[in-house]
Amino acid sequence: MAAALKKGSLVRAIAEQLQGSVELLASDGRIPSYVLETNGEILDIKGDYALVRFSRPTPNVWVRLDQLQSAA
Repeated sequence: MAAALKKGSLVRAIAEQLQGSVELLASDGRIPSYVLETNGEILDIKGDYALVRFSRPTPNVWVRLDQLQSAA
């Protein structure tokens, strides 16, 4: 699934993939509700990560591609 994601794709975060991930543990460990409840748009892709803008006025975040799924 992650291979089909590209710049401009609408995506949703996969809670099971985010929970307990190294990326989440490096932060405060809580997943903000908007990450799981809203769609995001991929702004850029670098290696295994995508820069995602969610539909809330929050900073863009880097998320591993395997932690995202297509929102379509």
